[in-house]
Order: sequence, then C-alpha cells, then structure tokens
Amino acid sequence: MKRRLFSEEQILGILEQREAGAKMADLSKEHGVSPATIYRWRSRFTVLDVNEAQRLRQIEEENMRLKQLVADLSLDREALRAAARRSGYQSFK
Repeated sequence: MKRRLFSEEQILGILEQREAGAKMADLSKEHGVSPATIYRWRSRFTVLDVNEAQRLRQIEEENMRLKQLVADLSLDREALRAAARRSGYQSFK
C-alpha cells in the first residue's frame, strides 16, 4: 500500500473537518487513511494550530541541521586527533 505524506496544515485541516462534525468513516475514505491514523493525528496535533505547526516544523529542521553539523565536526575532530597521534604530538587530548 502506498504511503501518503500529509503536511501539518493538511492534517490540521482534516482534524478541523472532524471537529466540525464530519464522520470518521467519511473522512478516512475521502483522504485515503485509516481511522486509526486520524486518531493518531488527533492525539499529536490537537494542541497545535497552523502557526504552531509551522514553527514546530522549522524547529525540527533546525535541530536536524544542527545534529548533522555536530556529527561533521566530531568526524573532523577525530581526524585531527588521528593526524596528531601519527605525527608524534603526545599532549593532544
């Protein structure tokens, strides 16, 4: 089965339809997801509005970028330590 990716805005729109009184079966058929998926989205996104969801996505992207930066710097540090050991510099820690 093909996995569909929904943006936070789309998910919040679907949840707003549910809160407005749309039936769960109709929503799940219309958007091609199971009712369990909609319940899972509701538990995750009920406290968020569109602006908060966008800000959350920005923070997650920034966090991912920073983690990658730390990983790259750690690799560089290890390479420098190995080069220093090969050259005989003993007090490098």
